Amino acid sequence: MSSQPTVPNAQGRFGDFGGRYVPETLMPALEQLARQYEEAAADPEFQAALEDLRKYYVGRPSPLYHAQRLTEKCGGAQIYLKREDLNHTGSHKINNTLGQALLTRRMGKQRVIAETGAGQHGVATATACARFGFECVIYMGSEDIRRQAPNVYSMKLLGAEVRPVDSGSRTLRDACNEAFRDWMSSVDSTHYCLGSVVGPHPFPQMVRDFQSVIGREARAQSLDQIGRLPDLVVASVGGGSNAAGIFFPFVEDKEVALLGVEAGGRSEKPGDHAAPLCYGEPGVLHGSFSYVMQDEDGQTSDVHSISAGLDYPGTGPEHSYWKDSGRASYTNAQDNDVLEAFDALAKTEGILAALESSHAVCAAMEQAKKMSAEEVIVVCLSGRGDKDAAEIARLRENKN
Repeated sequence: MSSQPTVPNAQGRFGDFGGRYVPETLMPALEQLARQYEEAAADPEFQAALEDLRKYYVGRPSPLYHAQRLTEKCGGAQIYLKREDLNHTGSHKINNTLGQALLTRRMGKQRVIAETGAGQHGVATATACARFGFECVIYMGSEDIRRQAPNVYSMKLLGAEVRPVDSGSRTLRDACNEAFRDWMSSVDSTHYCLGSVVGPHPFPQMVRDFQSVIGREARAQSLDQIGRLPDLVVASVGGGSNAAGIFFPFVEDKEVALLGVEAGGRSEKPGDHAAPLCYGEPGVLHGSFSYVMQDEDGQTSDVHSISAGLDYPGTGPEHSYWKDSGRASYTNAQDNDVLEAFDALAKTEGILAALESSHAVCAAMEQAKKMSAEEVIVVCLSGRGDKDAAEIARLRENKN
């Protein structure tokens, strides 16, 4: 196993992955952002301001919860949940948007744009913009707008403009495309608050760093509550920000296995899933080189997931590096199994998890059955499932 870099190299690469594949018009903005982020990361005042927001605004640290009844249902390993669903706005996304809002203020910009799939990043961006007084525009695929109506309404209540995207599959990939187009024409006055560990450097590193508070807390809480580190850490992976956030502080702990769970969708057939780390090939998407779902001509493929937040044909370059280096393993969970895991957690623990998080719960339940009762699994419960309740009801009604 190769050694793990804590930062990408000067070209923004994690091994072979990452980099910047963008039009020249965006290079000055990316260089400015990288420079400002590097300075902010070393600035005690910036870090103190971010820590205050985490504590007094978000409500961190989020609990590490022993899911005893779910553990009993599965048999085997003890299952603990890192409760990011209890954050302000209901997911891990706020960890990143507040950090980027502080950077936006530092750069003197007043307009923020973002893409969103499940709507959680959109809500978190709109929340941060309301907190700092920024103009906010959210790009969202029209199919995701239909699936995630409660979050759309929340974004508007928070003062954001939600712009529907009707091109392509009308989902997260297409929302990213439109956000990048906007940024190319407004880069002097606008910051693009990218929502995951994807895109051109410095976004993968920066978003991972903002989200690594999840793993730092989980690691300390494990030592405090369990007396040792977990045997396995599990998280869902679309772009991969919640997984990178919880994985990264454990990377040097070789006794801790890391398992990312992609969207297995309906089947293994192309177009039926969104699992590039399991079935894709290295390629370029949205300014970065990573694993991508693509056809024989190298064109990005359509993908599917029951979860709007995992309905993305690429993944983060650091996840691609962890896969190829062997530090993390990646699997996928299919839609029907995810719905069963959603039900299991709801009925054993009284927790409605987001469909994204339910992918991780699904894989953790499978792994627990293969492990002993002395072993421990920590699952990143990345968000709450209120936003998915109506879509789950619709899917089940159509199925019946």
